[in-house]
Amino acid sequence: MTDLTNQVAIVTGASRGIGRAIATLLALQGAQVVLVARSEDDLLEVAHKTNGLPVVADVSQEADAQLVVAEALNRYGRLDMVVCNAGVGSFNLLENFEEAEWDRMFDVNVKGTFLLCKAALPHFKEQRRGHIVGIASDVSKRTFAHGTAYGASKYAQHAVLDALRKEVRPHGIKVSVIYPGLVDTHFNDARPGAPEKQLTHLQPLDVAQAVRYVLEAPAHVVIDELMLHPTTQEW
Repeated sequence: MTDLTNQVAIVTGASRGIGRAIATLLALQGAQVVLVARSEDDLLEVAHKTNGLPVVADVSQEADAQLVVAEALNRYGRLDMVVCNAGVGSFNLLENFEEAEWDRMFDVNVKGTFLLCKAALPHFKEQRRGHIVGIASDVSKRTFAHGTAYGASKYAQHAVLDALRKEVRPHGIKVSVIYPGLVDTHFNDARPGAPEKQLTHLQPLDVAQAVRYVLEAPAHVVIDELMLHPTTQEW
């Protein structure tokens, strides 16, 4: 089992929801967490609770992605894990989608993953170790009406990470992908915390525990994929 104590992890989308839960849980395991989001106020609150390093950044911009990795290395002198969690989604009939909304989902969900991985890989290759975890979605593997844009972005994110795993395995770098079903968060402007969602949705901590599980796998083990659903959700 890999000990996370003093390991350095970048977590994107860390200001709330799944990212906040991941950052908090990793900090509880002794990791040093670099917290990344665009919302400064929420990010500072998480940093106070986790003793993490807040970096206000938009990882869909290459300069920001490079800055995040540089800040981690400058503060801690090392980088062990990257959790690509930042994501956005909206749902509509294909004919009703605006081009800008389509581009926004691909910029954050796909390009953000690509750019942060690209920024971290030279360091991981130099040290011949590192672990990338992508938070995708169960819709990376299925489709549904009104989900053309979001589903396409998540299929693409899955493809990026799946191919990357094959590219970096010879360098001792692991790539794992988590595929959650319904999660009780602010996603798509929802209001989390409704009592009925305790039964019908995963909680952010459920996904965070899945991330911890793949990160703590022994050094010779890589968990390629892990999918989780609430028991009430049909696949």
